[in-house]
Amino acid sequence: MAPVRATGAVFAALSIVVLSYLLYNSRPRKTHKPISKKKPRRGLTEAIGNTPLIRINSLSEATGCEILGKAEFLNPGGSVKDRVAVKIIDEALESGQLAQGGVVTEGSAGSTAVSLATVAPAFGCTCHVVIPDDAAIEKSQILEALGATVERVRPVSITHRDHYVNIARRRALEANELASKHGKSKGMDADGLVQANGHISEEEKQISVFSSNCTGGFFADQFENLANFRAHYEGTGPEIWEQTGGNLHAFVAAAGTGGTLAGVSRFLQVTRGVMYTREEAEGRRLKNPFDTITEGIGINRLTQNFLKAELDGAFRGTDMEAVEMSRYLLKNDGLFVGSSSAMNCVGAVRVAQSLGPGHTIVTILCDSGMRHLSKFYDPQYLSQHGLTPTATGLEFLGIS
Repeated sequence: MAPVRATGAVFAALSIVVLSYLLYNSRPRKTHKPISKKKPRRGLTEAIGNTPLIRINSLSEATGCEILGKAEFLNPGGSVKDRVAVKIIDEALESGQLAQGGVVTEGSAGSTAVSLATVAPAFGCTCHVVIPDDAAIEKSQILEALGATVERVRPVSITHRDHYVNIARRRALEANELASKHGKSKGMDADGLVQANGHISEEEKQISVFSSNCTGGFFADQFENLANFRAHYEGTGPEIWEQTGGNLHAFVAAAGTGGTLAGVSRFLQVTRGVMYTREEAEGRRLKNPFDTITEGIGINRLTQNFLKAELDGAFRGTDMEAVEMSRYLLKNDGLFVGSSSAMNCVGAVRVAQSLGPGHTIVTILCDSGMRHLSKFYDPQYLSQHGLTPTATGLEFLGIS
């Protein structure tokens, strides 16, 4: 498949994800001082980042390129989003937008919610998550086990007031209103809990519940909060540079919020050139984002994070390719990866085919397959959607 080249933003269409790539442009880089691996890490947050860069042997041998995966699934919270969660909360506390005892709210269909729920207690905060009700059920179960309150809502367009992101934004405002009343809300019950809006409406069957001693709310806003971009500009990008010794030719990844692409591409200083279609502009589609099983990736609007990306092009990847790639990696490399990681590896192979042998290509292994058992790794679910894997090798990408 030839790369797609145009200007603007990357989008995800039905069962298709666009993977953006950037080509390394040799320039001096800023130095980066990682935490020493010889000393104990001080708490959970210092254990995040500095993940290993793994050579994906099967893909490297099949393409003649060095294909390397940044093993972000080894972070404490199990994904690349741990970096973003720490940066968002840390900056919010430093700026005074969040205080200890406050609640961090987020609308998330991917791993960001799990990461926020993981790290929030380390900062003395709690977490409230709004999630589409057709996201993999194990994500809600993990969130609840981590102590977060979970609000499952029907999926609608981002322009709808009841999109899960917009509801999460409102929940933060409600928490701030409650905090300003010093726990004197009429909605307080005998156990000292306060319903966010004082009652359960017909439109919102499940509402957020905050403790009466909550010090306020903060909406993480992973799509627009540039702490997301900074987490990767200051961490992921420099780490890739150091781990490759500056010897890399391309970086490729699918976009969810655009933060990883933006941060890494800005640090590596590359040129622009990605794809955009007017049909995918915000508000044009009312399709369920989970018509694709690659949860957490696919971007159909220009987020503040994505606007900072400096890219060279894009490839389309399909659900079928992601499913086949995940099984190939498990069989040949022992890598049990999630849907977005599998899609990223599809993109890495596409870049390798485009550049030819002898190049070094880096991608992100975002999370493991453990959060994808009920859909991406469920044979019955895949069969119902015509996605049963059948490949014995990489023939699904044109490699015999």
